[in-house]
Amino acid sequence: MKLNLNNVNLKMSAGHPKQIPSDRVPQIAFSGRSNVGKSSLINSLLGRKSLARVSGEPGKTITINFYDIDKKLYLVDLPGYGYAKRTLEDKKQWSALTDGYFTNNKNIDSLRLVCQLIDSRIGPTEDDYDMLYYLREADLPHIVVATKYDKLNATEKKEFDRIMAEDELTCDLPVICYSSKTHLGRDQLWKQINSACSL
Repeated sequence: MKLNLNNVNLKMSAGHPKQIPSDRVPQIAFSGRSNVGKSSLINSLLGRKSLARVSGEPGKTITINFYDIDKKLYLVDLPGYGYAKRTLEDKKQWSALTDGYFTNNKNIDSLRLVCQLIDSRIGPTEDDYDMLYYLREADLPHIVVATKYDKLNATEKKEFDRIMAEDELTCDLPVICYSSKTHLGRDQLWKQINSACSL
């Protein structure tokens, strides 16, 4: 079953777990720190320029965005975490919303894969490790997508690859090196999504 990427729209932006869509459509979630490039990656993945809004102010938006792909799949953009300038109240709201997606989601069985985004220029942060540990302990299927990989030189790429290969939380996971600018990794990521959703 093929997806028509011309039939794509923003289904909804949920500000509370109760607003999560109830229809039984496979979901692929994207998790990562603020400014890791989630919106740019989703736009690249779908061959769009501005479907997913790229915020000029990291950490500003605290909603879960559901993108309807040909009425056969949801790409779920989770709020970015780890933005230092966010208020304590905002951080609590993010935590409650994201936690609610995983723990108070009546359709959690529809979640087929979590793409954990890591900025390859920075490497995994403490928040990234917390998320990876949570995903492993919750037994949720997940992979790593290394964003902004095109911005690394050969030595930096080698070092990042070494870190991913040696870390206990990532060594057994597929790691897809991605560039939203050049679309490096786009086909690989779609293969992972299609496999997870049996498309």
